[in-house]
Amino acid sequence: MIDNIDAIGAGVTVGALQTQSLLDALDNRVLLCHALGLNRVGLITQSERALSADEANRFAALVRRRLDGEPIAYIVGQREFFGLPFEVGDAVLIPRPDTELLVELTLERLPPSGRVLDMGTGSGAIAVAVAHTRRDADVTALDVSPEALAVARRNAAANGVRVAFLQSDWYAALEAKAPFDVIASNPPYIASGDRHLSEGDLRYEPVGALTDHADGLSALRIIVAGAAARLKPRGWLLMEHGYDQSAAVRQLLTEQGYTDVQSWTDLAGIERVTGARTH
Repeated sequence: MIDNIDAIGAGVTVGALQTQSLLDALDNRVLLCHALGLNRVGLITQSERALSADEANRFAALVRRRLDGEPIAYIVGQREFFGLPFEVGDAVLIPRPDTELLVELTLERLPPSGRVLDMGTGSGAIAVAVAHTRRDADVTALDVSPEALAVARRNAAANGVRVAFLQSDWYAALEAKAPFDVIASNPPYIASGDRHLSEGDLRYEPVGALTDHADGLSALRIIVAGAAARLKPRGWLLMEHGYDQSAAVRQLLTEQGYTDVQSWTDLAGIERVTGARTH
């Protein structure tokens, strides 16, 4: 049993490191694969191999970063989303399984050769997942951050999809764009001062992609107010939001005259996405 970082040194076997107790089993396996350049099968078949000093130092450094609280996705530089690999870094949020609901709802409402807009694309996860699943779709994705757009473009290229990326502060650069069938967004929705911003993985993620620095609804208000003018008749607006915001978002949509206002639950049974249609 390896129970402290100092015990990770040259000569320690791959198998011994797989039973170490510093991290949970999944984190340990991911970091060990990353440090050694092996897949899960390789860990099994090379369990008796002793690590070199460089390999041991590399793995120990990764363990230290994880013990300090850095997210696994940032340490290894990648996260799977909707069955696809995505590059991630400190310029973008880490894609989460809950957001796959937004992708599924978008795909269900997208007509043949339909047009989709992903607002606040970050890593490009939503846009790339849609474009990969629906090769006929015309997908546009925007973000105000040039650093995030650079990551998103690399993810589109790596996954072999065509997405039109646009630097824009919400709708500012969209005046010349034709109407969309679906607008989807996972905007900043955590209220300023929320304790979750100083806990867990969120401590390492870009704060501007997490919070609107206000009541958590300001970005959602902007999206709701401007979507109808950029949607085709009977087009859909779909937005991810916080666990306690569904009623407020439904009210925003109702007040702006949208129809078929409704919310959908994530895997935990929490209302995570709310949407509606234009007239």
